[in-house]
Amino acid sequence: MGRRKGRAISGWLVIDKPVGLTSTAVVTRVRILTGAAKVGHGGTLDPLASGVLPIALGEATKTVSYAMDGNKTYHFRLRWGEATATDDAEGAVTETSPHRPDQAAIEAALPRFTGDIEQIPPAYSAIKVEGKRAYDLARSNQPIELKSRIVHISSIRLLGCPDPDHADFEVSSGKGAYMRALARDLARALGTVGHVVRLRRLKVGPFTESQAISLEKLEELSHSPAASDPWLPIETVLDDIPALALTEAEVRRLKGGQPVSLLRVAARLPLSSIPTDPLVRVMGEGRLAALARIEDGEIRPIRVFNH
Repeated sequence: MGRRKGRAISGWLVIDKPVGLTSTAVVTRVRILTGAAKVGHGGTLDPLASGVLPIALGEATKTVSYAMDGNKTYHFRLRWGEATATDDAEGAVTETSPHRPDQAAIEAALPRFTGDIEQIPPAYSAIKVEGKRAYDLARSNQPIELKSRIVHISSIRLLGCPDPDHADFEVSSGKGAYMRALARDLARALGTVGHVVRLRRLKVGPFTESQAISLEKLEELSHSPAASDPWLPIETVLDDIPALALTEAEVRRLKGGQPVSLLRVAARLPLSSIPTDPLVRVMGEGRLAALARIEDGEIRPIRVFNH
């Protein structure tokens, strides 16, 4: 995330990332086009992947972790019979197999890859190994031993088989699941090898493909003074966190790092609107003021927003 002189814009942009660009390159382009002082992204996409890349501007960068924790939906095409060093079409072929699974065999294997599953991330991934990115170690031919971890796959379904060498899938997954690793492991389970040849992300938490705009469209909007701003409010990513309205004085207190008595707030609220969750979205005069935790009868600030 960059911090430099620029416009104090706060909110979310959903970019439809093109194939061939890194997520960091998209962030740089958005920073140039919007002039925003602070920009970050909510979940990396590989250069060969396209689709939904949520971009946080200004104060929204404080909520990036909530976007990254959200469920994600992908479409990918798996090429049977060839394993690659990168588990996608960018890497050299490392192994081949003549076996091609049929539709019935593929369908039968999918339940094994649903729910909480163990997954070893691809060697070419952004995971840190002793402080260094795995892909940097892989590129310099240093031995890497990535540990397996539990990831959650909400659903995986076969969309079709365009030919014997390929199959298309739709996957809904939780945080940290790699589609390249899923494709690699699915191929192995079916008695062959494989890699991802096409990957598109359709959804990240509340952000969907229908909200996404291209970098070209953003450039057009940035040159048109009459165009409406394409960004979404900061709280878009916090919609499932209950809201609690506080007075101006209480908001000031929270922003100063001081707790606010829950009892005092509850006294003026109907019983049904007193939050039971420990995490709340504090609103002041209709604007997001803070993320706070309710603890020991107090509302305590976690993150405050100045926008």
